[in-house]
Amino acid sequence: MIATSLAALEASGPSETERFHKLLDDDWAFTLEHSPLLATSVGEHRFDDRMPSVSKEELAAQERHLRSVAERLAAINRARLSGEDRVSHDVLSANVKDGLAALRFRTYRLPFNSDSGFHTDLLQLPDDMPLATVKDYENYIARLNAFPRYFDEQTARMKEGLADGFTQPRVTLEGYDGTASRQDVGAEESAFFAPFKSLPAAFPEADRARLLAAGRKAVETSVVPSYRRLAAFLREEYIPKARRTTGAFELPDGPAYYEYLVRHFTTLDVTPKAVHEIGLSEVARIRAEMDGVLKQVGWEKSFAEFLTFLRTDPRFYAKTPEELLTRAAWIAKRMDGKLPTLFGRLPRQPYGVAPVPEAIAPRYTGGRYVPAPLDSRQSGTYWVNTYDLPSRPFYTQEALTLHEAVPGHHLQIALSKELTGIPEFRRHSYVDAYGEGWGLYSERLGLEAGFYADPYSNFGRLTYEMWRACRLVVDTGIHAFGWNRQRVIDYLASNSALSLHECTTETDRYISWPGQALSYKIGELKIRELRARAEKELGERFDVRAFHDTVLGSGSLPLTALEAKVNGWIAETRKLAPSAP
Repeated sequence: MIATSLAALEASGPSETERFHKLLDDDWAFTLEHSPLLATSVGEHRFDDRMPSVSKEELAAQERHLRSVAERLAAINRARLSGEDRVSHDVLSANVKDGLAALRFRTYRLPFNSDSGFHTDLLQLPDDMPLATVKDYENYIARLNAFPRYFDEQTARMKEGLADGFTQPRVTLEGYDGTASRQDVGAEESAFFAPFKSLPAAFPEADRARLLAAGRKAVETSVVPSYRRLAAFLREEYIPKARRTTGAFELPDGPAYYEYLVRHFTTLDVTPKAVHEIGLSEVARIRAEMDGVLKQVGWEKSFAEFLTFLRTDPRFYAKTPEELLTRAAWIAKRMDGKLPTLFGRLPRQPYGVAPVPEAIAPRYTGGRYVPAPLDSRQSGTYWVNTYDLPSRPFYTQEALTLHEAVPGHHLQIALSKELTGIPEFRRHSYVDAYGEGWGLYSERLGLEAGFYADPYSNFGRLTYEMWRACRLVVDTGIHAFGWNRQRVIDYLASNSALSLHECTTETDRYISWPGQALSYKIGELKIRELRARAEKELGERFDVRAFHDTVLGSGSLPLTALEAKVNGWIAETRKLAPSAP
């Protein structure tokens, strides 16, 4: 009788699916409340007046939440979930495990790398905020007034790093205080004041006057002093006391920390040594293809002399920033016209082309994609770095544009935000191995779309692929095998046609951001492997548009989950379209 009652009670309770969906909802609600900038970026505006926190209390709250989610996940029978829910269960489980590892290694002590950081990311805030109503402007002002608290918390975490010997390497920090001191300006010159120069005319005059005064005060008394104090801290305390070593393995608990980063950025259970060997193999393969291009153009001198020719011949470089931007826009628009031949589903959100902001351009990479919320008045943006034009060759611009704009990051990220039938956290997450792997795979798609007709441009494509293969070698070289900075610069410069300026800035990026550089080539190799499998197993039934829609149709996934998704698509396609007798 008791057993029957218990069974009836269990049957009347929430199902496994209902319990899992409740967990997803609770986790997403916590994420939005505790990550207010993320909330704004995904169109949730309840927290637009807040800044994030990295206080000790907040970090403890995040750990308690992750442990709670882990316990609730363990109590759910994954086998009873539907196929898509199983994917979400796997992804959330991986996220929780990774998040707890990050807290264990206290990665929050390093809130910046050589080309960007929490303080430079905030330069996007005026564009990311919805600024259509009086309340929107009030929220924006509240955020600006929270800068001092947020900057002080980040500085406190960096001081912990100084005390622990867990800092960025000194060699990458020359002049880094300038990334903050450039914001030490008068209110009218500050990027954060720009929205107050164009207050909507429909606002009542009293509100316009009040908002203008409050905005000016927030910039003068909260924003500018925060950047000024950060610049002084970097210049007077952090940089002089930063570690003189280079590799992650030289940090406290460094070998374990780097192994964690390798798993985090590749989403695979691979060792630094295995990644290093893959890189060496890919470098050799790509070099053989490069030698083929030299024969094609009739080059009879050495490979090194060919690289010097590419780096110095004026024909390969823009004379003005506008010329470089115009080329980038033309390449992007040409690819827009090719997309229907490669994809069945395309995003609604458009994108634009713009220069990297002057405040960060000197230390920044050659280009990057900047997403925008779906409900924003902004489009996505393909940033092109126009700083130091002699280091921005035309011959790599096709590959760069296809990676950062279409069919690369804009297509991938905009589509993800528009997906239905998957949880919110998957629509808005970003797995580096998946996203950067797709970006590199997209460069290669240009061959199928008629790009790289010029052999120098094709050499530029190979240079970019070589660059990502070299990353596997040099990132592990630095952080596991003791390579010094100059050896890395020389390795990049001797194997690719990247400018020497970019070889140097990229080296500092790898030194200061261990593991991230591994995601590109590892992810691309997996996507190419999955495509080759699909082509082999499906034969004439293989549809490249359906394959790409499958890869992009479930949000950003760990590579193991992506492989399972593609394998399922292959099996379903075979079932629906059997071979003719």
